[in-house]
This record gives sequence, C-alpha cells and structure tokens, in this order.
Amino acid sequence: MSTENLPQSPEQPPRKPRVAVVFGGRSSEHGISMVTAGAVLKAIDRTKYDVLPIGITRDGRWALTADAPERMAIVDRRTPSVEELAESTEGSVVLPVDPASREVVYSEPGSVPKALGEVDVVFPVLHGPYGEDGTLQGLLELSGVPYVGSGVLASAVGQDKEYMKRVFTSFGLKVGPYVVIRPREWERDESAARKKIIDFAGEHGWPLFVKPARAGSSIGITKVDDLAGLDEAVAEAQRHDPKILVEAALRGREIECGVLEFEDGPRASVPAEIPPPDAHAYYDFEAKYIDSTPGIVPAPLTEEETAEVRRLAVEAFEAASCEGLVRADFFLTEDGEFVINEINTMPGFTPISMYPQMWRATGISYPELVDRLVQAALRRPTGLR
Repeated sequence: MSTENLPQSPEQPPRKPRVAVVFGGRSSEHGISMVTAGAVLKAIDRTKYDVLPIGITRDGRWALTADAPERMAIVDRRTPSVEELAESTEGSVVLPVDPASREVVYSEPGSVPKALGEVDVVFPVLHGPYGEDGTLQGLLELSGVPYVGSGVLASAVGQDKEYMKRVFTSFGLKVGPYVVIRPREWERDESAARKKIIDFAGEHGWPLFVKPARAGSSIGITKVDDLAGLDEAVAEAQRHDPKILVEAALRGREIECGVLEFEDGPRASVPAEIPPPDAHAYYDFEAKYIDSTPGIVPAPLTEEETAEVRRLAVEAFEAASCEGLVRADFFLTEDGEFVINEINTMPGFTPISMYPQMWRATGISYPELVDRLVQAALRRPTGLR
C-alpha cells in the first residue's frame, strides 16, 4: 500500500495518510521511547501526513497525549513520561480489532466514546519488552494496521539476545562467547547457576558483562571485574528480566552500522565507531543518553573493512527476517575479524542517536529517514509475507 492507494471518497478531496506515533510503554526504556517520539513528531512532514500521538503509560494504558515534542526531552538528566503528557488520567485509546476497520476510538469513564478517525500506519517508537519485542506487532497484525519496522518474529528475535545469537550462528555469522541463565535455573538451584557463570569466567576470563536477556539501551548491564561483584550484577539484571545473559569481554573496537529498507531491498549506511567513553566503564545508558558520548561517523576503517561490515549488517538484517530498519552492532577484534554483538529492530532514534547520524553521513536527513520508514510501512501489507 502506498499513499496513492489510500481509500478516497468520491465526494471528498484526497486525504493525507494518518500516522499514529505510539511511544512510552511498560519497559524500563519508557523515557528513551519518549525522547525518540519527540524527535519523530518534530521531524515528520505535517504537509504530507496527519499525525496522532498515542502514549502508553508505565502501567499499560493507551493514552491520548499532547502533540508537544518540545516536552519530550531529557531535562536535568531526567527522562519524560507519558503520564506528564496524557490528556486524561483515565481516558484510553483503543485500536480496532476488526481488520476491516482502522477506526481508533477514545473513551473516558462516564462519557460517550469518541471516534478519532482511521489510522493508515502506526509508527511504534517503543524500546524493549511490550513494544519492540513482537507483542505490539502481533496486536497490529490482528488489527490489520500496517506499521513501521520488523514483524512479530524478527522483533522477538531482535529483543531476545539468546535467540538472536542462535539465529546468527545458524546463518554463519560469528558471535562472541556467552552463557544464559534462565529463571528456572536460578530458582531451582541458585548455587549451580552461579557456578555455571563462574565456570564460564574460568574459561574466558574476567571481566564479564551481565545483562538482562531482553532489554536494551544498556539498561541493567553491569561490567563485572571479579567474583566479588557477580551477585550484585545478577540481581541488577534480574530487576529488568528474569532471564540473564553473561558475555565474555571482547578486545576490539565497537563498530555500528545502520540498515534501511529501500524499494529494492535493504541497504547499509556508512558505519560508525563508538570510542571508549572517558567517564564510563563502557558505553552504558548514561554515556549514551545523559552525557551524549559522541560516536565517530564515519568510522575510521579501511575500504575493505567498511565494505565488509556493511555486508554483514545486511546479512544480519536478512538472517532475522527484519523489515524497515535495524542497527547492527559489531566488535572489530584485534585480529581483524568482525563479531556481531546484537541488532536493534527499533534503535535509539533521537537526532543524536547513532542510527540517524550514520544515515545523515550516508546522505539521508532525519526527516527523510522518517518519511522513508513510513512509506516502506505503507507499501507493506500485514499478514504472512
């Protein structure tokens, strides 16, 4: 479906496609989703699209919010929330459950529900569980509403670092050493689960990175230099996800590459390098979003290295059956080999985020990037494809 194919009434002039920008959510990345949404709302071409902002509160309520991107920024090291922008503390937005209708309805207790009009495409700028992980994508598939980004399977694979690595390995992409501790393992025999991590450290050495298996934005990650810090790191990861991933430290440079869906298929951006942040042990949440540690765009690589990482980024995109956009993160090891760390199916999308920066250096501005993603979603049907 494209903008030219939108249903039109013979009595009415052609209408603009309606884009619902959905943000916030129940994950620990709620605030970063808000910042991303503010940037998208500011950049989207209002002469080309009608826009409907919909925020999901931390407890899961779909709220009608103010169209106020200037209020969706990090201020005094504090991220915003949907609750601050919601037009009501009780009102809720409901998507259609009938694929034959795309009418969105707003209701408040004691009031007659109000139709908000049809939505032609959803731009879900949610990060983490309950939004980026296939759950929202499944709802939109049931509703028959096109949406920006990857489908149910690719979103789920892109969120779960264990299965992401399993998929990459099956397609011949090299991943670093890791071990997974599932919730039942920890609950059944905590000492045995801890020994599994210690044995892994004995094989691969310290430091280790202990992570929630299904989170992003470097939230809940701890760099563990020795056994003394292990239990605290596990507890921190489990605050965000009962399943944790433990990775061996890889010696090398951090290289990122963006992938974008064009009419003729996915293409890769110029890569970027993330230098070690001076004030942080690694590229953590504070370094990314609070202190805005700058990346190097384009990355200082040889022509051969640049071509290789771009090829691998597209290969990762295809391996996970992704659509729309992906940021692929690699390590360039000391022996000159690219090892894929992870992909992000809805990467940080603020103007200072690496994904838009890489495409800007490739020749695509932030507003054009937003437009291309919406157009790709309009071209793509829901359902099996």
